[in-house]
Amino acid sequence: MLNSQSVCKKYTNTEGVISLGKKEIIAMLLAGGQGSRLGVLTSHKAKPAVSFGGKYRIIDFPLSNCINSGIDTVGVLTQYMPLQLNRHIGIGVPWDLDRRSGGAAILAPFTTGAAGEWYRGTADAIYQNIDYIERYNPDYVLILSGDHIYKMNYSRMLAFHKKMGCDVSIAALTVDMEEASRFGIMNVNDDHSIYEFEEKPKEPKSNLANMGIYIFKWDVLRNALEEGSHIHSDLDFGAHVLPELLSQGKKMYAYPYSGYWKDVGTVESYWEANMDLQKTVPDFGLYEDFDKIYTDMEHQPPVFTGAQGEIQGGIASDGCEIYGTVRNSVLGANVYIAEGAVVEESIIMSGCHIGRGSVLKRCILDTDSTVGDNVKMGFGDDVANAMQPKVYNTGITVVGESSSIPDGVEIGKNCVVFGITSPSDYLDGALLSGESIIKENASGVIK
Repeated sequence: MLNSQSVCKKYTNTEGVISLGKKEIIAMLLAGGQGSRLGVLTSHKAKPAVSFGGKYRIIDFPLSNCINSGIDTVGVLTQYMPLQLNRHIGIGVPWDLDRRSGGAAILAPFTTGAAGEWYRGTADAIYQNIDYIERYNPDYVLILSGDHIYKMNYSRMLAFHKKMGCDVSIAALTVDMEEASRFGIMNVNDDHSIYEFEEKPKEPKSNLANMGIYIFKWDVLRNALEEGSHIHSDLDFGAHVLPELLSQGKKMYAYPYSGYWKDVGTVESYWEANMDLQKTVPDFGLYEDFDKIYTDMEHQPPVFTGAQGEIQGGIASDGCEIYGTVRNSVLGANVYIAEGAVVEESIIMSGCHIGRGSVLKRCILDTDSTVGDNVKMGFGDDVANAMQPKVYNTGITVVGESSSIPDGVEIGKNCVVFGITSPSDYLDGALLSGESIIKENASGVIK
């Protein structure tokens, strides 16, 4: 692990930028993504702000990785619907990133007297914040995505970067060959040096996937951003910066990673990653004493299970009251499961209420949603959603934040409910598989 004291050097002042003390390495965390493939879960918040694993949010994982790796300066680049994300991060207290020198900084798009615009690409977002990076005059810059679930000690990747004399190192994961076309693929020599990039190739030559985690020498990255910004208004690492640096003969190496890593960019992958947590021997563990994941969460009373309450596998966060049955599910804080209710293979986020006798299977409920009594949800034919068939097509029914479902209705598979609904919204008391109810009162979002 890096020693945070060792990465701080004497104050300097370069090119008119006020220095905040030299750092060996700083991280830039790209957290502005909309995550449209998560449907209503990201209709009013950025994907990194979505809850995960009961008590966490997706962004907690890269932030925790940073502090566990001794990296104490993190710029968090936000853009789409940033309010919940900004509130969650605050000044970085849960991750020990509330520091006078370094710490966490929220970096939103901004205007100046001459110009100002949205981030238009991953590399463009970094380019627009060159002054922030220059304040620390780092030797290296770590680029991260805010929407992946994994644990990694970045100091080991930095040690690899130094050992190989890299200009750029890229974390790489071996994926199944049939899945390789979904990723940016790197073709490498025996010493891990990269000789070719393929962006989501139809017929990949290898199965070594780009994880979207990069370490650059700062001078190499700065020059690439300045040169690329004159050519590409939507400057992107995968499409522009990395191929150009390779063509220039820069030393680029793939850093092999063999642990758990999940891109939770779809409803199915998000559901699967949550289900992975509660296996008897989980693929991804939250319970080790090392490399802990930190979060910002209010103190709550312990979980209470009533006389008839039962948890058969799964995760229940603080403040839950369980009087019914929970099977292989993940519950956020302050979830209430009434008597006779059965929740199976589902994700129930914080503040939700499940009424008496209701049965839910393979459902995702966003925060503060209410399900009435004797509701049946997640059963029926497996028909893709009519409104968004590419988003909801794996049998999972999703309920948006602060929604309400009345007593006694039946809701099928691949359904979407968002807003305060009433019995009149359900034809003959049912919402058939693949159908949706999106209300104008759905957190101010009109679909």
